[in-house]
Amino acid sequence: MRNATLRQLRVFESAARHLSLTRAAQELHLTPPAVSIQVRQLEGHAKASLFERSGRGLRLTQAGEAVLVHTREVLAQIRGAEEAIADLEALGRGLLDVAVINAGDHFFPWLVAAFRELHPGIRVRITVRNRDDLLGRLAAHEVDLAVMSHPPSEPRFAASAFAPHPHVIVAAPGHPLAARRRVPLASLAREALLTREPGSATRLAMDQAFAEGGVVPGVEMEIASNETLKQAVAAGLGIGFLSAHAVLNEVDRGTLAIVDVKGFPVMRQWYVVRLGARRLPRIAQAFERFLLERGAGLIGAPPTGPRQSKGRN
Repeated sequence: MRNATLRQLRVFESAARHLSLTRAAQELHLTPPAVSIQVRQLEGHAKASLFERSGRGLRLTQAGEAVLVHTREVLAQIRGAEEAIADLEALGRGLLDVAVINAGDHFFPWLVAAFRELHPGIRVRITVRNRDDLLGRLAAHEVDLAVMSHPPSEPRFAASAFAPHPHVIVAAPGHPLAARRRVPLASLAREALLTREPGSATRLAMDQAFAEGGVVPGVEMEIASNETLKQAVAAGLGIGFLSAHAVLNEVDRGTLAIVDVKGFPVMRQWYVVRLGARRLPRIAQAFERFLLERGAGLIGAPPTGPRQSKGRN
């Protein structure tokens, strides 16, 4: 691999990320044959096949997966050098590459917008995924910072709390529980519960809350999308456990109601997470400080208890 070029590594990383030579070509403004040539040349340096055909697409071989890990580390170091050079001129340049779990996508763009007012010259890339995926992207140097509500326990990650994160039980406004007060947690075991998928931070918070209360919930559906889960609850398919931040608009519109459950809201924290041993680009360091100093005030406090339903117009 000593003769591999930076161009070959960038082409390979794009093809591995998309698992498509055509999409890599579109991203890099090359032709598919040019991408194919670069990949073959890198395979020649590696003396191993990096991709294999899988139906109409591609998948990485074991050698390809190993090369991808190191390729991303090399590209991250190159980008770090580029950021460091830009830092010599001004903080307000470069790329802010950040990520957030699905439950935070309702407020996170507002935090980024407030930060960008201070640094209008920066470029921003925001990734929205579940918690497990974000930790993988941090480990692979694909993002600089990630915002989530359940910090990782692995020592290679560093996590700092910056804002409260309440979780609530929601139901359709016409659901019987919506009109009750001080509902015992045990009563929810008899309800059809709609939840996020295993591996999401919301699901981790829910499992922990019910376990602490000694209740085994009746999970009716697992839905890998907050928006779909909210629509399913509003449609009367069951009750849901969700971030209070994620249901703010629906509660205001009266399409969802917060159920008054004893011991709720379940309070967690929002964390900004990074790789502990990695030197962050200066713009990422500034954004991390920004979240710690101003994040809580900018997010504000969402509703966590019953409201008078406004209904549909």
